[in-house]
Amino acid sequence: MGGSAPRRDHHLPAETTSFVDRRGELTQGRELLARARLVTLTGPGGVGKTRLAARIAARVRRAFPDGVRCVHLSGLNDPALVPLAAADALGLHDRSAQPPLAALVEQVRDRRLLLVVDNCEHLAGACAQLAAALLHGTEGVRILATSRHRLGLTEEHLLEVRPLPVPDPDGDLSAAQGYPALTLFADRAAAVVPGFRLTPANRASVARLCHRLDGLPLAIELAAVRMRVLDVDQLLDRLDDRYRFLTTGSPAALPRHQTLRAAVAWSHDLCTLPEQTVWARLSVLAGSFDLETAEAVCADTAPVGGTRPPEGAGQLLALPPAVPPALPGRHGPGVPARSTDGPGVPAQSTDGPAVPARPTDGPAVPARPTDGPAVPARPTDGPGVPARPTDGPVLPGRPADGRGVPARPAAAPAGALTLLPPPGLRRDDVLEAVAGLVDKSVLCREAGPGGVRYRLLDTLRQYGLEQLRRDTGQEEAARRRQRDWMARRAEQYERGWFGPGQPETAALLRADQDNLRAALDFSLTAPGEALAGLRLAGTLWFHWHACGASREGLYWLDRALAAAPAPTRERARGLWVAGLLAAATRDFPRGRRHAADALALAHALGDTAEAAHAEYVIGVIRLFGDDLPGALRHFEATVARGPVPGQHLSLVGLDQVELACALGFLGEAERAVEVCEQALRLCERHGEQWVRSYVLRMLALAHTVLGDWARAQRHAREALRLKLAVHDVIGIALTLDLLASIAARRGTPGDAALLLGGADRVWADIDTGRWGSNTLNSVRRDSEERAVLALGREVFERLHRRGGALGLRELAGHALQEPGRPPGAEAADPSPPEDTTVPLTRRETEVARLVAEGLANQQIADRLVIARRTAEGHVERILGKLGFSNRSQIAAWMTAQR
Repeated sequence: MGGSAPRRDHHLPAETTSFVDRRGELTQGRELLARARLVTLTGPGGVGKTRLAARIAARVRRAFPDGVRCVHLSGLNDPALVPLAAADALGLHDRSAQPPLAALVEQVRDRRLLLVVDNCEHLAGACAQLAAALLHGTEGVRILATSRHRLGLTEEHLLEVRPLPVPDPDGDLSAAQGYPALTLFADRAAAVVPGFRLTPANRASVARLCHRLDGLPLAIELAAVRMRVLDVDQLLDRLDDRYRFLTTGSPAALPRHQTLRAAVAWSHDLCTLPEQTVWARLSVLAGSFDLETAEAVCADTAPVGGTRPPEGAGQLLALPPAVPPALPGRHGPGVPARSTDGPGVPAQSTDGPAVPARPTDGPAVPARPTDGPAVPARPTDGPGVPARPTDGPVLPGRPADGRGVPARPAAAPAGALTLLPPPGLRRDDVLEAVAGLVDKSVLCREAGPGGVRYRLLDTLRQYGLEQLRRDTGQEEAARRRQRDWMARRAEQYERGWFGPGQPETAALLRADQDNLRAALDFSLTAPGEALAGLRLAGTLWFHWHACGASREGLYWLDRALAAAPAPTRERARGLWVAGLLAAATRDFPRGRRHAADALALAHALGDTAEAAHAEYVIGVIRLFGDDLPGALRHFEATVARGPVPGQHLSLVGLDQVELACALGFLGEAERAVEVCEQALRLCERHGEQWVRSYVLRMLALAHTVLGDWARAQRHAREALRLKLAVHDVIGIALTLDLLASIAARRGTPGDAALLLGGADRVWADIDTGRWGSNTLNSVRRDSEERAVLALGREVFERLHRRGGALGLRELAGHALQEPGRPPGAEAADPSPPEDTTVPLTRRETEVARLVAEGLANQQIADRLVIARRTAEGHVERILGKLGFSNRSQIAAWMTAQR
């Protein structure tokens, strides 16, 4: 049974821009975490909570031997998924029948780690339950949360994150560089205007601008982007106009949330009409996305092979202005609309039937023809870019004002919509709009699997969603396009799963996880969409099963099966997939019931492929339920029958794997080898890796039965290499068990002890009871007994602990060494004595002993009262003398010397 888990990086995010000084908050955060187990950073949106939390966590990471992990919740909307998201971030692959939160607590009960939970405000109740369970069920887990509001637990300590301090614009500014708000503006402005810096001539204006923005980092960054086309005084003047509209004459200062909203609304106003539309439509995407996804969701022309756009979705809309307080930051009646912000920046069109033309930097380019009567063209934003047709006559703008900035054209009546006739947004328009939104810092650009990905900050996504919801039907149309695209992508990935691109496919699915969740949630909440949701959940069977997401897959399938009870092919598939995932959580009765129902329905529908898939599930439940004779008869029959039309080749290969497994456990090793060789030929023809890794493991098992230890070890190592490539954590655990067994039987008990310690550590992230399987547990017991008999209990325990302390990659590196024994284990094996003297100095031996105790370089320096660089030099010389590449090898070597 599968369990790959190529995860998104849940460690602390890399910083792509400079971090503005927050020494006080950093110190206070570290002090709070030293004495409290739950610290929540609170403050308004855009104040910098996420960035500060990452910095605090980075400063304290050495205090947590089991690591620092981050749970990103901005793309999650379902409270039931919070424990699963936390388990995913922690690298846990629980397959027990316990509730997810209870299983999570059980698995981290003895660990010392810091969990950063980011963006809790929209899931405050679920986050509070998660925090309470971890606080009460563990002793070494600490939580650093970010939220606009407190979680409300008595154990919670709050750290309010305030806006950056700003000097009095009319006061003494000689020390202006000492104010973080001004430093932030200057840093971000220099990114778009090389050479920009604070000077006596501009620092009063910068201080006044930052003061107007209440020192909110996000608002300052959005304003700084406009330095491409405006100077500081022009920025300040435009911002003052915006604020005069928002305050509507009130002398009271703006609340901070209105300040941020004003900055966001202003950035929105500075976007072109296609950019505004793309911003609004992209707001339905919950996580990061690639350009293809943006085009599929935003374009009004369907992708190749796609579905027809829904009724009413074929028009590009300019969203209407609203009257405060419903939507602060938009022009209302009697308030002038803005024109261009300077050379090369298109003016915002009015929102009424009469739409002014956008000025251009270059010669006008002919408009794209329309299907209706000719209308005046809106000039281009630059040479070579086709202009869009308008809906009404061109209105002249007023002359420029005294500063040389074009004056604002008259505003349109409030509440009007500007709609462009079909075809609306084309795919190339979406590319241009995405580029413009990145240029305006609305979209974040980040590296991801498959290339460049994009992300909307949560504050900007919420604003875009508000705009989308102002026109009836637009949100539903965008969400349906997003769901249809995710479904097409899932079907494409399923078709290619039995092939050479499995690691890449798994990584792409993980990157799209939030958007898959959004697509499933839309399907299971919108009227009439349940069958599409069931189809998507069933299509993703390989993702749920092979990529370590059994619990979440079962959650979606339970909802989808309840919502779509009709006897359809989609239901037959959903039932057997739910049965497979239930069996993966050791709920064999439920799995057996679902699989039997799927088989009966598939027969009734005459669907031989889904019937064959259901039969696989029935057989694998027999195998893992320790009914080895029954499993043998079952898979002998299915393999003899051969593949049926439409059956997925992965499950054809797995039929053969499970047959070989049953044969191996029952002692029929030669037959198992024959079956494996047949399965290998199938995998090699298609360049497949995941099933092939299980075939190789079965070959290794068969050769252990035959007593061919060298061949068994070679196959097991190759299986481990493939499992590492697809990050099949469950397969890695099973293969480490097998390698430990081979080592114990081959007469290298030190190797066996270390590998068994590592295997037990990997199983702790899955199921410490090895799913309750008598077969798996008996193999483990046999390995331990043989190793203890050869080494003695004390030496065994020491090496077992050392193996458990190694990271997954280090452990696998030891297991894959030639001739196969990691440093330290060889010294523990009862083999002929050799001269293994290594010329370590007395001080180096002392340092090596402290490394073996788990001390970091600074701790070693403190213990020995030497400089940190001196300690680092000792460690480097020890590594060189011993021929090692990491500290864990030093630790294992020292342990073996004792």
